[in-house]
Formats: sequence, C-alpha cells, structure tokens
Amino acid sequence: MSLSIFKPYDPEHNNSTSCSCGQHQNSEQHLAAELHQQELASLARVRDPETLNQDVIEEALMRALFPDDQLRRNFLRAVGINTARAAIASVLPMASLQAMAQEKKGSIEKKDLKIGFIAITCAAPLIMADPLGFYKKQGLNVSLHKTAGWALIRDKMVNKEFDASHFLSPMPLAMSMGLGSNPTQMRVATIQNINGQAITLHVKHKDKRDPRLWKGFKLAIPFEYSMHNFLLRYYLAEHGLDPDKDVQLRVTPPPEMVANLRAGNIDGFLGPDPFNQRAVYDEVGFIHILSKEIWDGHPCCAFGMSDEFVKQNPNTFAALYRAVLNAAAMAHDSAHRSLVAKVISPVAYLNQPETVVEQVLTGRYADGLGNIKNVPNRADFDPVPWYSMGVWILSQMKRWGYIKGEVDYKAITERIFLLTDAKKYMKELGQTSPDSGYKKLKIMGKEFDANSADTYINSFTIKR
Repeated sequence: MSLSIFKPYDPEHNNSTSCSCGQHQNSEQHLAAELHQQELASLARVRDPETLNQDVIEEALMRALFPDDQLRRNFLRAVGINTARAAIASVLPMASLQAMAQEKKGSIEKKDLKIGFIAITCAAPLIMADPLGFYKKQGLNVSLHKTAGWALIRDKMVNKEFDASHFLSPMPLAMSMGLGSNPTQMRVATIQNINGQAITLHVKHKDKRDPRLWKGFKLAIPFEYSMHNFLLRYYLAEHGLDPDKDVQLRVTPPPEMVANLRAGNIDGFLGPDPFNQRAVYDEVGFIHILSKEIWDGHPCCAFGMSDEFVKQNPNTFAALYRAVLNAAAMAHDSAHRSLVAKVISPVAYLNQPETVVEQVLTGRYADGLGNIKNVPNRADFDPVPWYSMGVWILSQMKRWGYIKGEVDYKAITERIFLLTDAKKYMKELGQTSPDSGYKKLKIMGKEFDANSADTYINSFTIKR
C-alpha cells in the first residue's frame, strides 16, 4: 500500500483524533513518530498533486460512509483493501469525483503569480500550498515573496508588484476606504487563520499578571490596521486602561518583536505566532494570554487581491481560491499539524525552529511560566470571510477614531469580503459553507450583533 498522510483504506489508520496504535497519547504524537521514520516517502507523496487529490477524495468518502472509526476498521479487516475499494467504486463514481475535483473552468489568464507574505504561522495555508503542490495542481506557477512588514505589503499591492497577498484582515477594509493610504479597492478572498495570537510579556513582568498594573507599559503591535491592535485595545479598555493615554502602542514588524523584547525596548506585545512561542523558547518572555481567550474564533490574517485583479483574471482567481481552500482544509485537520509545521518552518518560509512552530500548531506548548499547556485550537484555519467579522472590525475602527462620521458597516463589508465566492468554491470542493454571512460574536463575554454596530460602540465607556 502506498504511503500517504491520507489512509482511507488502512484498517490500522485512525481517522479520529485519538492514537491508533495505542503507543502515543494522541494522533499528533503518533503522526510525529510516523514522520520520523518515513518522512521522505510521505513528503514525496503529498507533494505529488495527482496522488494528493486522489487521497483527499477517498479519505473524505470513507469518513462520510463510516463516521464511526471502529466500524470502518472492522469493515476493512473483514473484506480487505482491494475488495473495499472495488465495493465503494461500484456504488460511488470515484474517478468522476476525482475528475470533478481537478476540473478547471476556463483557461487561466495569468499563470505566473507573485504572492506576498509575512513569515508568521497565520499564513500557513498560503505558504504550505507551495511546497505541497496545491498551486501547481491548479495550473499556477506561484512565486512566494517573504516581505519585511505590513506597510511594505500594502505598498507592493497598491503598486501592483504583487498579484495577491497575505493581509491582516482589517487591511483590505482600510485600503479600500483610503485609511493610511490612497484608496485602492481590495478584496478578501479567505480568512487565512483564526486565533493564533497572544499577549506576551517580558519575563521581568511575571508579577504583573493584572493588566491594571500595566500603566506606562510600551506594548508592540504589528500594524495599526490589525486585529492585534483592535484586540489589544479592547482587552486594555476592558481592564480600565485607555490604550491611547495609559500605555504606549508601538508598531513593530513581527520578526523584530522578540529582539525588542530582549533589548527592553518594549514590555510586551500582542503579536502573531511563532513569535510568542519564540519569546518563550529564547527565555525572554512568557505568554500572558492567548488571543482566543479574548475572542475564541476571531479572524486574524486574510488572503486577498485587488478588485481589478479579480475582474481581469476570473479563472486565475478561481484557481487561486481552490488552491488556498484545499490548503486551509488540510491545515484545519489537527492530524496534519506536525506535517504543516515541518513544511513551513524552513528558511524560505518562516525560518524558525520546527519545535517552535509545532508547539503553536499542535497547541501543546510551554508558556514560559513553568507550565505545559494543551490547547488544540490555539491556532486554527477557517477560510470563511464572515461579514459579521468585517462589521466588528469596522466598529473598532469607528470606536478608536480611525473612521469619522457615519459608516455603512454592512455595505462596506459585503463589497470587500467575498463570501459569495467563498461559498461557491467551497461547495465545488465538497467543503461546508455557511448559509448566512452573519453570526453573533462574543468578545470577552460581550455579544456583538452586526445589526447594531453603533449601539455596541456607544455601550463602551472608553472610546474616542
């Protein structure tokens, strides 16, 4: 039997999250051991787009037919792999399904693409799609460009040096509205990641776990138009601190955060991983709180491009969408997190120790306070660009004075967040998509209703 990360017909392979052999605590540890012994063969197989496509389809079918993992194992042991494959194929048109998954609708207008990214784990789907062949599978020749900071990402997108890019979720909204730059219409194709950030403090502040003690702190954020900025402001204000008066917020490129923490230039940061974990690894910081504890399921980064690119290259856009959605689906599955860590850690991508990235993605990590935590959804990957998320972002821009005057929250969000396209391509790939673009959110226990954004803003004591 060929080696693969997907094993739909292996009776000893566990499709659930527990360990199949009984020798490891969970599936992540089992997978790590497997990779240690067979990583070269496995990576060769997942890098082959044709094989990967077949494996994904067959794995999904077996999971659908046998949601109970023990039933699937019993069936395969009883009839054998070849009989099982033939029996399934006689009922389900496997070849047709695989052909549908590979179908490309129309010729691609632009095959050679330049895509920008910042070297953080939030960009995992966009990055892993390169070494694992998801772009090539869609007929695209993608060149990934590691970029130093978010202002440079913005400028390169405005100047059309990049065809598409890794964004902070608020950036396409700000750019389209002309906040911080000349108005340039950008679009959010997918949310790259949810959760996956943290507030990290210098080790000298282990006795200051109460944010009310942070008055006078210098805290870094990666960009003004970032979830980091808005989540940190929210968190500080909920503890009675005015983020514009009681602390200093300093825009700092993510790769420079740990060095600035070590040098004592900042007291802490709300930043992206792997830099929270890297601060712990380097013994200069500790993780005060994960961003998921502020808002579980919050968006962070996005994948997008200009409105002009979407209109001029509809088939290229569709191919890019399929590639990133397939990568996001793989990254979402906890069984693959160790493999994802392995392929995105090298110098060309994150340039980080694999153990640091693996701690972030598996959620089993040292917090710098002497504890080993196990938080499987510390970082996750849900590509749906919910309208309600966009409206919340705009509400915070209004709350803190980035937007003046009246705001048509829904109209702006629905123009920029391409939920209709996401639903279309997710459906094509057999992925589950939402019926509605709006859902109620809860941030630090307070509910947000996108229908009442101004009421929400006015309910806060600390605001501009």
